Amino acid sequence: QVQLVESGGGLVQPGGSLRLSCAASGSIASINAMGWYRQGPGNQRELVATITSGGTSNYADSVKGRFTISRDNAKNTVYLQMNSLQPADTAVYYCNINARRPLLLRAQDYWGQGTQVTVSS
Repeated sequence: QVQLVESGGGLVQPGGSLRLSCAASGSIASINAMGWYRQGPGNQRELVATITSGGTSNYADSVKGRFTISRDNAKNTVYLQMNSLQPADTAVYYCNINARRPLLLRAQDYWGQGTQVTVSS
């Protein structure tokens, strides 16, 4: 099994910052892309940012210049530094990894349980 444990969500005022972390553990042979998605009230889940195993990152237009994704391959952990937070960033944030388990040929996606981020004064 593969487990993803997220942390770092909470309540923050507009203009503030938060750092999300997601640690993957369990039976993992390799991790390809890692990323963050979010789902706001009444909205579909949307991509926030992804990062490849080589460190290439991709961002949603709405967060470019404010959010930074990074990863620590030795710790199987992905981070999301969120600055200049706005009320529109309020959502449940989900960690996602594309990983291959030992003895299996194909990688598959795994999801965290989600962490709430609320931006409000």
